[in-house]
Amino acid sequence: MTADDVIRVVIADDQALVRGGFRAILAAHPDIEVVGEAGNGSEAVAAVATTRPDVALVDVRMPMTDGIEACRRIVAMDSTCRVLMLTTFDVDEHVYDAFRAGATGFLLKTVSPEDLAAAVRAVHSGDSLLAPAITRRLIERFTSAPAPTADHRLDSLTDREREVLHLVARGLSNTEIARDLFVSEGTVKTHVSRVLTKLELRDRVQAVVLAYETGLVQPGAAES
Repeated sequence: MTADDVIRVVIADDQALVRGGFRAILAAHPDIEVVGEAGNGSEAVAAVATTRPDVALVDVRMPMTDGIEACRRIVAMDSTCRVLMLTTFDVDEHVYDAFRAGATGFLLKTVSPEDLAAAVRAVHSGDSLLAPAITRRLIERFTSAPAPTADHRLDSLTDREREVLHLVARGLSNTEIARDLFVSEGTVKTHVSRVLTKLELRDRVQAVVLAYETGLVQPGAAES
C-alpha cells in the first residue's frame, strides 16, 4: 500500500474522549490515517486547511462554530475533502441541514467500529452514506411543496441524463436505474458522472437535493 492509497482523516468533536476513541478505531485500519483533530468548528476548518485531509469527521453540535457551519466552510474551502457528519441525536432536520451544507454522509456516534471505518471509505469514494431511498424520504419531508427555483445548469443535460437524474432523485440505485432503462450499470454510472460534472455537484446526495429544489421531482411524487 502506497501513501496515495491511505485515506487521510481529520476528527472534529468537542469531547476529547470521543476524538480519542475515533482515532483508536481508525488507527486499527492500515488504509486510514488520522492527520488532525479539532475541538470546535473553527478549529475543524483550520485543521482541514492545514492538513488537507480526504475526509473530515465533524460533530454537528460544537462550540463557537457548529458542525453544519464548519461543513459549509470546509466544502467552500476544499472541494476535495468529503465531510462525514456525526451526532448523538437521531434528528432528521440535522441530516437535511448537513446535506445542504455539502456533507457527503451522516452517522450516529453509536455506530460500530466496523461501520465507522466503512463510512470513511464510502464518503471518500464519493458515495452518499445514506441509502438512496432514505435520502429521498428525508428530502421529501423537508421540502414539502417547495417553490421551484430555476437552475439553468439543468439545460445542459441531455434527455437521458435528465431522466437518470430524475431516477436518482426518486431514490433508485444504479442497478435499479439500469433495469428501468434497459442499459448496463456501467452506462448508468457514466450518466451519473456526467450529470454531476455538468451540474457542478460533489455527489448524488447533492443531485437529489437539486432535483427537488428545482422542481424536477415533486415531493410526494416518488414511489415509496
